[in-house]
Amino acid sequence: MTRPTFLRRACARAARPLAAAALALGLSAAPAAAAQRLTLALDWFVNPDHAPIIVAQQRGIFARHGLELRIVAPADPSDPPRMAAAGAADIAVSYQPQLHLQRAQDMPLRRLGTLVATPLNCLLVRADGPVRAIADLRGRRIGYSVAGMERAVLGAMLRSAGLSEADVELVNVNWSLSPSVMSGQVDAVIGAFRNFELAQMRLEGVEGRCFHPEEHGVPVYDELIYVANPARLDPEAGRRFLAAVEEATLFILNHPEEAWRDFVSYAPELDDALNRQAWAATLPRLALRPAARDEGRYARFEAFLHAAGLIAQPRPADELLMAPPAAPPAR
Repeated sequence: MTRPTFLRRACARAARPLAAAALALGLSAAPAAAAQRLTLALDWFVNPDHAPIIVAQQRGIFARHGLELRIVAPADPSDPPRMAAAGAADIAVSYQPQLHLQRAQDMPLRRLGTLVATPLNCLLVRADGPVRAIADLRGRRIGYSVAGMERAVLGAMLRSAGLSEADVELVNVNWSLSPSVMSGQVDAVIGAFRNFELAQMRLEGVEGRCFHPEEHGVPVYDELIYVANPARLDPEAGRRFLAAVEEATLFILNHPEEAWRDFVSYAPELDDALNRQAWAATLPRLALRPAARDEGRYARFEAFLHAAGLIAQPRPADELLMAPPAAPPAR
């Protein structure tokens, strides 16, 4: 699926913002404590990457954790981190690589938790094409959409096979990723998501092949994370949020078909062949312990970006990660 298609859908949804389901069940005759309200900004329109959020919403898990969550999808995918930094959203879904760059620009953001705990980005080629190994890219055309980060990832992957950017021709394909590969405009693209673009190509009758950055010179990282401004997010609300999405993730893994029905009940347009395939490809990559901190993972990626010239100085992990959530109060 191309990013322009994503953006058109996101804009359509932005015209009718995605809001939280109403809390309809009164489980006790006694007055209940008021739920704490949170606004969550997604990184894009709703898709299987957001499975724990949507399932937690549809099953009332957030409500059971004392939260009333409002979910909004951005008209511009670059907005959510800025919204969280400014307090226009309490939490935003973002990307670990982008957090490193945002902190280098002194944005007041920290990683609250993890949503997708492995990279999704890949170097995508046609399975029936001439590129069987990264070394086969010598003299070929590679498409990209965003210079900085994608070029750094691609550079590391090329070096793993003894190549450099001088050995290939780079082409800006303006987010038309899988179509550029399928049409033969380029031999490969960097920036495709392995859980979506491979499925889209398959539905178009073309098999794709992914080369994974983490297997070719790029430190492993969290693709999708929750970020917040620690000066604006109530720590107890953050703890409840992470507990709710952890509960939802375990439910999804234990009951994938029932969870799929919960997911598509959020919006009728989610129930299609692409999302069904992406759902199956995404579930194994969801973070089972969204609150867990891996300081070494963040330190290694800081060092990678510093070596690539994208940040001036590596920051310690504590400047990227929020403090671990405190234990819930005793009852």
